[in-house]
Amino acid sequence: MILNKYFLSVFFTACFTLNSFTQENKALVEPDSSEVLNEVLITATRTKRQLSALPLPAQIINKETIQQSGAMRLGDILAEQTGLITVPDFGGGEGIQMQGLDSQYILILVDGVPLVGRSAGTLDLNRISVGNIQQIEIVKGASSSLYGSDALGGVVNIITETPKQDWHGTLNYRTGTLNTHDLSLNTTYRNDKLKLSLFGNRYSSSGYDLTPQNALQTVEPFSNYTAQVKLAYSFSTATTASLSTRYYSQNQDYKASESLQGESNIEEWNAHFKLNHQFNSAWSSSLELYATQYQTDEYLNDIADAALTSNGFYDQRLLRPELRVRYQPNKQEAFIAGTGYNHETLSRTDFSESPTFNSAYVYLQYDATYFEKLNVIAGGRLDTHNVYATQFSPKVALRYPISNSIAIKTSVGRGFKAPAFRQLYFDFTNATVGYTVLGYQAVPTALAAMQERGEIANILIPVSSFDDELKPESSINLNLGVDYSFSKRLTFSLNVFRNSLTNLIDTRIIATKTNGQSVFSYTNINESYTQGLEFNFTANAIKNLNISGGYQLLYAKDKQAEAAFEAGQIYARSAANSPAFALQKSDYFGLYNRSRHSANLKLFYNIPQYRMNANLRATYRSKYGLSDTNGNGYLDRYDRFVSGYGILDFALTKNLGKHLQVGVGVDNLLDFTDAQNITNVPGRLLFGKLNYQF
Repeated sequence: MILNKYFLSVFFTACFTLNSFTQENKALVEPDSSEVLNEVLITATRTKRQLSALPLPAQIINKETIQQSGAMRLGDILAEQTGLITVPDFGGGEGIQMQGLDSQYILILVDGVPLVGRSAGTLDLNRISVGNIQQIEIVKGASSSLYGSDALGGVVNIITETPKQDWHGTLNYRTGTLNTHDLSLNTTYRNDKLKLSLFGNRYSSSGYDLTPQNALQTVEPFSNYTAQVKLAYSFSTATTASLSTRYYSQNQDYKASESLQGESNIEEWNAHFKLNHQFNSAWSSSLELYATQYQTDEYLNDIADAALTSNGFYDQRLLRPELRVRYQPNKQEAFIAGTGYNHETLSRTDFSESPTFNSAYVYLQYDATYFEKLNVIAGGRLDTHNVYATQFSPKVALRYPISNSIAIKTSVGRGFKAPAFRQLYFDFTNATVGYTVLGYQAVPTALAAMQERGEIANILIPVSSFDDELKPESSINLNLGVDYSFSKRLTFSLNVFRNSLTNLIDTRIIATKTNGQSVFSYTNINESYTQGLEFNFTANAIKNLNISGGYQLLYAKDKQAEAAFEAGQIYARSAANSPAFALQKSDYFGLYNRSRHSANLKLFYNIPQYRMNANLRATYRSKYGLSDTNGNGYLDRYDRFVSGYGILDFALTKNLGKHLQVGVGVDNLLDFTDAQNITNVPGRLLFGKLNYQF
């Protein structure tokens, strides 16, 4: 309560102070952060910066690339970028892995504000249509200095279209294998004062089944809808206001048999209001109000086996006001400061309570150029919270051009990840197998109740161990890179990175049950790291042919595991009945679901005389392990691995007249599948598409 009163007083005092600066002037309004300029991004610094001059590892995917690829959903595009791995969840959805960090550490934004509704830490990228995306901005490495929790590993910001002419519209349609249909309509209007964007999308599929022996398909038939409205109005040359609303819904039916049926429904909405004001040539501000809700309702009924019958619900809400101020006294220096408040609630099945998170934050960033060449960005953010301890996240980045062709850059920053709702309040027992998972806060009450019912055989971890709070995970991120440009025909970049993570939240067995199963909970134990390098290049040596690609080398390991292997404390067997032998440090592979090597290659060829363009895109991921198969608790060379694989995609488009473009393509040309381990790749997909502009 004291925190809330303090925050509100600071917030309104800041508003009052800023208003006192207001004066009549004809200064240009600072453009809205969603207004995109060529090769300019706003995610890395929350101000507009040229990508080529940024001292941070960042990337832009433009609208043209998205259209030429024929992609339908966000995951299709991100999977083709260097160092980004799409990881399937249990329901056919996809999360993103960046610099070896799981999707729970990657913040996903739409027009600068976050999406909610993560399942076990994964935010499904298939929820996002690409039909109205202007560009995608990717910032790699700890970004908590601006964005707080969930940005420990990086940020992906989807910038949707804003009007650029009086009236414009685009109709997109794609159909293909698996009875897939994707239809979207995007219209924009603009005059001197008003900007209006309307977007609608319908996406449906019959799903697919990689495991016919199972009762349910890998992905059941579904249909979903997305609608977005963006409105901006200029009251004067100094003041603008904008309102954006987005709605998403999905229905999915499960009809395996007459006795096994179910249904899943998802609804999501968000509303984002923003007021921009330019006080004078040096001072400007933005006031934002953001609200969102994500909810699901699902059931599965099995008449033949009651143990398989289940139902569940999920309802997460976030409310956030934020005030941001920018001060630029001259062309060489700029300050940005902000303060905000998060009010977040979650109600869901198998929770011990319906928790509420309240957190206030303030951040400051300084961006300056010294000696006409050295760019310095320094800043930090302070987050306070009603559940976990206060967090401070600083960051410093430098860029220095050695010549017109070569520039070096480096950054170091701290990121943090607050404990998730499930890690604090989960109270779940598997009805079929019989194990139990308890959130950290739920342990004392739930374990006592289980003891009273006679379900506990032995308590391995004293309940008193859960008196302290579960600490947020944190990381120190270091990047060191070089950019090289040889005219416009050849460019490449090399970035070496390391993430040193502490207080990682992991599961552990806290008790055994009388049925022989275990009780699991969460604790801060591991220290680990991910490190490696990324290489990207673009070549335009041949007329009309653009070649680009990238490679990532990754090492992701647990420090305690490394020490145990080095001390000869870890054993394995070559066969179930063979004698055990000690493993060496070199036998330790690392963290689960991480590939040592990944790469991509893209060829885009333009044929102007036929008004056509074609592209061939390839991605590769080397082997990785998903579980310990020899019983020592670690991933070593004697475990079973998922074999490395490659995906090859092809697309061809042709312009017919001024307004119509048609195309055909093949995703996963080589028809790769792995039914057991890679559930988000259904096999070869043929498609046709059309794009009509009016």
